[in-house]
Amino acid sequence: MSDTAPDGGASPDGRGTLSTDHHATRKAVTAAAIGNATEWYDFGVYSYLAVTIGLVFYPSQSGGVQLIATFTTFAAAFLVRPLGGMFFGPLGDRVGRKQVLAFTMLLMAVSTFSIGLIPSAADIGIAAPILLLVARMFQGFSTGGEYGGATTFIAEYAPDRRRGFLASWLEFGTVSGYVGGASIVTLMTVALGSEAMQDWGWRVPFLLALPLGAIGLYLRIKLEETPVFAENTDGFAKDSEGDRRKGQLRETIVGQWPAILMCVGLVLVFNVNNYMVTAYLPTYLDAELGYSTAMGLVVTLGAMVFMLATVTTFGRLSDRVGRRPVLLSGSLFAIVLSLPAFWLIQQGSLWAVGFGVVVLAITLVHFSGAAPAALPAFFPTKVRYGALAISFNLSVALFGGTTPLVAESLVQSTGNLYAPAWLVMGAGVVGVLVVWRMQESAGRPLPGAPAIPVPERGPVDRGPLPYPRPDGDAGVTVQRSNVRRLPTDS
Repeated sequence: MSDTAPDGGASPDGRGTLSTDHHATRKAVTAAAIGNATEWYDFGVYSYLAVTIGLVFYPSQSGGVQLIATFTTFAAAFLVRPLGGMFFGPLGDRVGRKQVLAFTMLLMAVSTFSIGLIPSAADIGIAAPILLLVARMFQGFSTGGEYGGATTFIAEYAPDRRRGFLASWLEFGTVSGYVGGASIVTLMTVALGSEAMQDWGWRVPFLLALPLGAIGLYLRIKLEETPVFAENTDGFAKDSEGDRRKGQLRETIVGQWPAILMCVGLVLVFNVNNYMVTAYLPTYLDAELGYSTAMGLVVTLGAMVFMLATVTTFGRLSDRVGRRPVLLSGSLFAIVLSLPAFWLIQQGSLWAVGFGVVVLAITLVHFSGAAPAALPAFFPTKVRYGALAISFNLSVALFGGTTPLVAESLVQSTGNLYAPAWLVMGAGVVGVLVVWRMQESAGRPLPGAPAIPVPERGPVDRGPLPYPRPDGDAGVTVQRSNVRRLPTDS
């Protein structure tokens, strides 16, 4: 007997069914995706400017040391992400997802913008890399509350049978932001040349983050709280008397440690693949293989455009065949195809290099399409934001953000150009183990949440709607403009 809740039926735990507004769901997905785009716009810019940033902020070092110093600064931002997750995640479980996501959007945009204002090391000496590090750490702190909150936000709006497709638009925003940042750097490099980019051009892409962030902030302020959080009655929000349940952090971490371990493992394989392609590969092609800067930028950008065109297809596929088959396929691809991909990349011709990069992108898009819907399903509503933010950012800090640094260090210490492939293969093994242990979540309500069927086109009835609480108490009137509770079969 399947425990998948049918459209219009109750969830397996008896929490009833919610009907969401199609228009509100679309707004929620758009706002969350734009916020993620702002985050990854910075990553695209920073990755494509890694060599230039090394020259501007670490001019006295050799080329290899400059790259390691640049990637160390890149990785340092990830070390504070767990702190951001521990601050913003539980806060989002108390005050709501919307308010926290609006603040992280603002902080992220301002900190990215500030990088474009930092004087070079030639002007202020050691203070320049220090200020760069501070700005990156503020970025990391804000990002600690961004991805976990955005995936939670979309998952709690999305119908159960379309959660994979709708959540994959979050990664569409990720790739769009990366492609946007990388495209701007590429076009400016071609138009201005390396000397002008090192002199002043590198600042422009960072300064453009502010207007992009302002758009995302506006959209998020206009959103309503997720229907799943708004109707939850056993969480840590204040009650009508202003009191709040205690023991939130213990219940978030200690009470969820098996799910946290699986989440950390899934995020590991996802992000090692992710940062290998998006953050390290442009530098690997340029600094280690000696290809022209333009070639490295173009082939990586081409792989990102491929992902942009396919990521929602993989999200839809995960709704049809399940999250586990898609994630398992991606993990096996990482194990089997990494060495052939890096062999192709080292052949030198544009077509061989491009095909090798696309192979890595195909592996990555399995995770980009299925993981955003799989991750929130590890945790119940009352601790979902906090537990996901903490585990996601812990894994990213330890394994994701350090991927460029570890890959470059392996190449420098061993002299083996296949060393990055070993890293991806090891992550694939972890992915297989996690998928083997995790439960299927496709087509099923989130833990602790009512079932959400596919909404009809057009808005639902507006205004206060009386419906029974999940614990059976009737007559509670809740102001809801984007959700209604449907009757369940007796």
